[in-house]
Amino acid sequence: MTFTRRSILGAGLILGGGAVLTPGAGARAQGRPVSLRVGVIPILAAAPIFVAEREGWLKAAGLTLSVTTFESGPNMIQALASGTLDVYVAGVAPLGVARSRGIDVKVVTATAVEENVFVAGPRLARHFEPGLPPAEAFRRFRAAGGAPARLATQPLGSVPNTTLQHWLWEVAKVDPKDVAIVSMGIDATQQAVLVGAVEGGTLREPAVSIVTGRDPAIRLVALGGAMFPSQPGTVVALTRALLDREPEAAQALVSGIVRAVDLIGRDPDRVAPVIEAALGKGLVDGATIRRALASPATRFAADPRAIVEATAAMQRYQVQIGALDREVPLDGLFEPRLYERALAGR
Repeated sequence: MTFTRRSILGAGLILGGGAVLTPGAGARAQGRPVSLRVGVIPILAAAPIFVAEREGWLKAAGLTLSVTTFESGPNMIQALASGTLDVYVAGVAPLGVARSRGIDVKVVTATAVEENVFVAGPRLARHFEPGLPPAEAFRRFRAAGGAPARLATQPLGSVPNTTLQHWLWEVAKVDPKDVAIVSMGIDATQQAVLVGAVEGGTLREPAVSIVTGRDPAIRLVALGGAMFPSQPGTVVALTRALLDREPEAAQALVSGIVRAVDLIGRDPDRVAPVIEAALGKGLVDGATIRRALASPATRFAADPRAIVEATAAMQRYQVQIGALDREVPLDGLFEPRLYERALAGR
């Protein structure tokens, strides 16, 4: 098993194992191990793959994982294009870009929805009075300080960026003069919000619980569903090459992840130490992980079929804002049969 360090929060992502569809299924039944090269971003929505490993389901199927962490989904697309990843665990939106570039990947399961939320730092948060439209809060901030509110998010083409722009321009109807979007990585966004280098930004758990726990003046202003209806979030996508070469290993991985999503929903106390070990490594404590699991910004969901329509809507909006040149047909992006078999095998 190997590990590439791309993120401070990813320091604990050293995983190995696999998952099973039914007893005896998977790579081990074939008498040989299968190694999968996995790319993840270090957020709570990636937890199912950690849980599946620690529960032993992945090991039982004879899989080993070599995990690399990334700062955003768009950054991971380059690794997919170069053939150095088999498994993508990040936001669904960049996969439209991948397919437009001829990268054949399939979304086989989701892990979470509506996970990107907007938080306001202390200087901006005081303008968000009860009942006051967000556009007026941003207007008042610029009027008071003479400069637009700086809002941090991930690069153009990512789910956080798309979600933020949709909320600002389509939902809240904010005047573009009142805000300035600053593109940065996931760790940098969290730190920028904490130290006041920006006035707000899009965050996901556990970052939301981290920043609000350290500074109560930082406020959660808008939930994911309000920012983009039925906002599609983190997914697991596999390369066509892997699906063709190792169909049983692919099924085993999906089955383990689906099983883990169910366990997280049923028994968060059981999985909290696993997630702390994977995401924390001394940087995020158990209490913060438990708050993150109970957060209104946390919605684990595995069914990839439930996000197809919202993904199409997000893709249309990406074309509108220039993140995509054109819409890419989604009928080739989603492969729900592995998820369906996972349900049947539980």
